[in-house]
Amino acid sequence: MTSRIKNFPGTSLSEKDFADGKALFVHDELKADYAWDTGVGIGAYLASLKRGQILGARCDHCRKIVVPPRTVCEWCFKPMSEYVPVQDTGTVNTFSLCYVTWDVQRITEPEIPAVIMLDGASELSESSVIMGGIMHKLGEVDPKKVHIGMRVQAVWKPESEREGAITDILYFKPI
Repeated sequence: MTSRIKNFPGTSLSEKDFADGKALFVHDELKADYAWDTGVGIGAYLASLKRGQILGARCDHCRKIVVPPRTVCEWCFKPMSEYVPVQDTGTVNTFSLCYVTWDVQRITEPEIPAVIMLDGASELSESSVIMGGIMHKLGEVDPKKVHIGMRVQAVWKPESEREGAITDILYFKPI
């Protein structure tokens, strides 16, 4: 079988050809307008945060309550459409002491992100590891005294400053 190679005649272009205007090109600025739809579950969750309440979704089939709300149960794959309030108190599942900010600046006092299992939400356990909860910062606490199992409560922004975001909770403090 004979292979046939097609000859594509043309002229190679160099950077100099572009600089000298021998090649036509268009420069345009990207305009990337976009919108993000929160969806039913997260939309309800963010609206509840603005009211100073934390919302979870309750599965009618397996009875689990998950935060933030979802529209499908990740354990039994049934639809979830019932939203229920949970407490703004909980237990620290895990935490970290961060001496670098999100924009890579060193700090002397650590920020303390933690996963907090909220009271009223279901503990989702898998092979003896408790999963679930929300990630947020801890505050009003000596970093040396933070521990797994520590009880905490949300510290909310003043009602007039809330905007329907996770940052409506300033941080969680020990109780």
